[in-house]
Amino acid sequence: MKRKKRNTTKHNFTKFVRTPTKTTHNTQPLTENGQPLYKKFWFYATLLILLIAIGGGFYFYQLTKELPPLTKLERIDPAVASQVFTADGQLLHSFFRLENRKYLQFDRIPNSAVNALISSEDREFFNHWGINLYGIVRAFLVNITNMRIEEGASTISMQLARNLYFGYRQTLERKLKEAMTAIQIERTYSKKEILEMYLNVNSFGSNAFGIKSAARRFFDKPAEDLTVEESALLIGILNGPSYYSPIRHPERAQNRRNLVMRMMVDHGTLSRSKYDSLKQLPLNLKLNDPHEMKMAPYFTEYVRRQLNKMQDSLNVDIYEDGLRIYTSLNTEVQNYMEEAVSKNIEAIQARVRQQRTFREMRKEMPDSVVDELSFMQIAFVAINPHNGHIMAMIGGRDFEKSKWNRVTQMERQPGSAFKPFLYTAAIDNGYSPADEYLNQPTVEINPDGTRWTPKNYKGDVGGWMTLRDALRNSVNLVAVRLISDISPRVVANYAREMGISTEMRPFSSLALGSSEVIPLELVSAYGTFANNGVHVEPVSILKIEDKNGNVIYQAQPQREEVLSPSTTYIMNDMLQDVINRGTGYGVRRDYKFYHEAGGKTGTTNDNTNAWFIGFTPDFVAGVWVGIDDFQYNLGPGMAGAVAALPFWADFMSTVYDSLQFRQREFPKASGVIELEICQKSKKLATPYCLDTYKEIFKVQYQPEEKCDIHKGRQSIDQNRRRRF
Repeated sequence: MKRKKRNTTKHNFTKFVRTPTKTTHNTQPLTENGQPLYKKFWFYATLLILLIAIGGGFYFYQLTKELPPLTKLERIDPAVASQVFTADGQLLHSFFRLENRKYLQFDRIPNSAVNALISSEDREFFNHWGINLYGIVRAFLVNITNMRIEEGASTISMQLARNLYFGYRQTLERKLKEAMTAIQIERTYSKKEILEMYLNVNSFGSNAFGIKSAARRFFDKPAEDLTVEESALLIGILNGPSYYSPIRHPERAQNRRNLVMRMMVDHGTLSRSKYDSLKQLPLNLKLNDPHEMKMAPYFTEYVRRQLNKMQDSLNVDIYEDGLRIYTSLNTEVQNYMEEAVSKNIEAIQARVRQQRTFREMRKEMPDSVVDELSFMQIAFVAINPHNGHIMAMIGGRDFEKSKWNRVTQMERQPGSAFKPFLYTAAIDNGYSPADEYLNQPTVEINPDGTRWTPKNYKGDVGGWMTLRDALRNSVNLVAVRLISDISPRVVANYAREMGISTEMRPFSSLALGSSEVIPLELVSAYGTFANNGVHVEPVSILKIEDKNGNVIYQAQPQREEVLSPSTTYIMNDMLQDVINRGTGYGVRRDYKFYHEAGGKTGTTNDNTNAWFIGFTPDFVAGVWVGIDDFQYNLGPGMAGAVAALPFWADFMSTVYDSLQFRQREFPKASGVIELEICQKSKKLATPYCLDTYKEIFKVQYQPEEKCDIHKGRQSIDQNRRRRF
């Protein structure tokens, strides 16, 4: 069969040479204008690439404008909680708004935490420059293979950039910003600095930011003491603080912890045998709520309120600037105060509820309502009188129920606890402890024209009584007569100079404590007696450092000499008599507290307020007991010596029995003389006075008259006959 000749002219791919005479033989396809198609294709392709490059460049340029500036990257400054410390170095509390973050230097971060982080999040961390190209490709292939997001490609540096600036919104733009910022972070910081920032910036959930806060939140320990399994748990939480919360989802958290440890095995930072042992362990959480004020909550809140007032002048934010605040609180003294309250409060409370008022209420009201109405409160504070340091404070019985601080915010009538200011004014103005007043009823006319007829606490009366005995036994009628002679305004001025800032109404009733005082100020004023006439304002904040350790505030004690040493010495002696043989004798009799001490009880009308303020050469402390609602009182017989003194005496006994410190003595004073006085005439004793006692006087006011009752031998015989 004859094969047909093949026509090759149409498909000839031989390259033709263009000549002037044979232009029609060019077999390349032509465009409408006669140009080759491939040239036009490359023109548009080049143009498209150029446009894409320009557009991409413009897009990246816009992204760079939205990135954090270099100056901000060079000073990464996350919010850090401020920490409050006691005088003996205990962490008292942390102040923060949303982020309870405590910063920890890299050399104090445990190796187990660093190994867990790198093993589970970024094994090539020390080998890349912010982004891991191999990791990106690997993650892309894994996710494409599984048709879902199975693996991420974020490096630790990218995660740090996200946590600092960009949040968690899943967009391509965010990822690009992360990558670009991560590169800049790597150029700015060392690898250790990046790890340090990462472990301090991240949220571990449950109000814990940074590994230091997380260690305290979940294990109540310093981060430096974290074990391998504890570190693995914390690092595992970072993958999803809510989802892997060990508080709400302990099983998930434990599985995640074990996964992190298995990745540590794969990475060679944990042995297989160790892993097999650790994965069996329970979580062993020891939770610590950062919001809960466990020790001295009323004092801590008092400090916070003071800091709020100070932060503008110091140009700081106490909730975000990572300050270190050193306070005057002594942990041991605070514990002893709380023990004294816990030991005595229920017995006092039971007596309050046994009074007729509350017993009769139970016939008409549920017990729970009556218990709430009869719930007694307490204010208790102890101060070092020499430097003003507040060493312990209890502002109420339950901080969670009532955050109102009765030590610093409450104003209550002090009753007879105000009398030392009256007697101080008298002694400072020429009176002596041996001066006498009638213990008889008196009628006082108030400035508004009303009549006031004061009475003694028990309603009794008597004859002439010395000022020493009147103060010792807290005799109201003598105090009222005395203030009428001295002037209520003069007494108010003495109280003000000694530290009382509240308004004092200049009536005769001021002698019995009718004007309200703040407990902290009253106790501080008594410190003047213990500090040889020098009043020191109460101090709670001693020093403040910024997060770099620079001191930005140092307390300067505000001291003022308001009483002469001689006046102070005599008042000390008279107030010691109150405890040795007066209304405060229960301190000696019932609590066997025999150290040098002075003090005064205080009780107001209907036993609404009960007080005991006392001091030693080392401490001044005061107790108020009452019911918040003024409608109710503590009940019959619940005077200061009964309702308040037990707390003070128990506290002081424990402090002096337990603490080792250099105990002071009350200072002696020049300008004071001790003389023998006739008990009957209250004048200088003669050799014929058989009933005498020793009394102290200011030298310039010492008595000069000798007893005119006992003048000779006959007086001795008469005295003997009376005795027998």
